[in-house]
Amino acid sequence: MFSYRHAFHAGNHADVLKHTVLIAALQHLTEKEAALMVLDTHAGAGLYRLDGDYAKTSAEAADGIQRLTVPGAAHVPLAPALQSYIDLVRSFNAGASTKIYPGSPFIIQRLLRSHDKLKLFELHPSDMRALVGNVAQLEAGRQVAVLHEDGFEGVKKFLPPPSRRALVLCDPSYEIKTDYGKVLDMVQDGLKRFATGTYAIWYPIIPRPEAHDLPRRLKTMAQKAGKSWLHATLTVKSSKITETLEGQSKRPGLPASGMFLINPPYTLKETLKEALPQMVQWLGQDRNAAHTLESGS
Repeated sequence: MFSYRHAFHAGNHADVLKHTVLIAALQHLTEKEAALMVLDTHAGAGLYRLDGDYAKTSAEAADGIQRLTVPGAAHVPLAPALQSYIDLVRSFNAGASTKIYPGSPFIIQRLLRSHDKLKLFELHPSDMRALVGNVAQLEAGRQVAVLHEDGFEGVKKFLPPPSRRALVLCDPSYEIKTDYGKVLDMVQDGLKRFATGTYAIWYPIIPRPEAHDLPRRLKTMAQKAGKSWLHATLTVKSSKITETLEGQSKRPGLPASGMFLINPPYTLKETLKEALPQMVQWLGQDRNAAHTLESGS
């Protein structure tokens, strides 16, 4: 249960998609003066060193954020959403290199106003200790609360929020197959408690029936509730197992991921129409690289 550490995957192509969408959504949601509460169900450690042992083991950031931040990488103007993402990541780094990667807790806190609130949930004991230490550096006081709890259950006590404005970010590891069902249960319960909240779900696109069922079931759930929805996916390579020169099977790693939002900001689809093709261009690893973007109300 406690094997997953996001430090191995920080800054990969899935983070590029997830955090670009997150930033664009928050930029819109913070335009209104009323306070916003953000609930991050699986916060992780909050900050990651891309030159540390964990990140270097998998080196996934090399095919993610670091493709976008190499000096002189972009010869054409980037889409505003992608540029905002890169600028925010760069703001955590000195000089041209990208050695520090902000996880969703630090991205969210950077974009919040003084009267907004952030609730961070984390169960992994090591990540929890790191998260507490990292958040302490922010000196954010009561704006940020770190809770050593199951985020699937923990969000319930904060919905609806006093301000009646909330964004719920849910991005479990899905290492345990039951996470797929827990996501659906959490969103279903959330819509009953707070029907107008924005629910943002990240998921991996892998050869597993639950992974392909999840967006379909979220779409059905949104439609039955009469809510608008948006679904974006990014594929960077084939999901097929290949053979090495030595005749050994080689798994491709995560080939694709998706973001599904219920009650998304109305500006988000147009924003991603520009950004997604550029993600494919910069992060694609083979001819299977592609994106999809659909929505409904």
